[in-house]
Amino acid sequence: MGLDIYIGVNNQKELFSTDYYDVKNDYINKHRLSRTFCNFMSRQYVTSGLPELDQIGQITGIDVTPLYDMDKYQDEFEQEMEMLFAENDREELAEQIQTNNEHLNNNIELVLETINALISSLSKIDDLNKKLDHGGYDTLTYDFYFVDFNKPTVESYVRNNFGQDLHNIKTFLVFAKERGTTTVWFSYD
Repeated sequence: MGLDIYIGVNNQKELFSTDYYDVKNDYINKHRLSRTFCNFMSRQYVTSGLPELDQIGQITGIDVTPLYDMDKYQDEFEQEMEMLFAENDREELAEQIQTNNEHLNNNIELVLETINALISSLSKIDDLNKKLDHGGYDTLTYDFYFVDFNKPTVESYVRNNFGQDLHNIKTFLVFAKERGTTTVWFSYD
């Protein structure tokens, strides 16, 4: 068992119908993100140096804020848990959650543009793993995850490299946008 990362959507019931889970469509494998990507997104909270996503933003000249913003959304369950364990003013906390969530409204196009820009830029960079600084603690397995950006991994989502994870995000966003999704965020389970 481990922590997985998913993309949450504002139209969950419509998007995740029985058709979505039908094996013949294989949507799940086309959209799954690796646990390494989950760790990658969480590095902002644990690394003492500059997180890899920020480094990638600097290397490519791309603003990665839309991806970080996706981490700030809280669905109903997360809001309930936050309120349950809140030690401070619950009203203030509820206002902050609402502000964070409203900030993401209608963000799918911005996130898709960011992902497309990253894919375009990173596909031209060789040896990304050697351009990043893991701060002395390589929890992301640099020599696997950040190499062969343009080579898709097909074994299993667990073994996605960074390029495959970004392509899976793009595939999901296009799929979701075509079905009326306007707002997306990262969800952890």
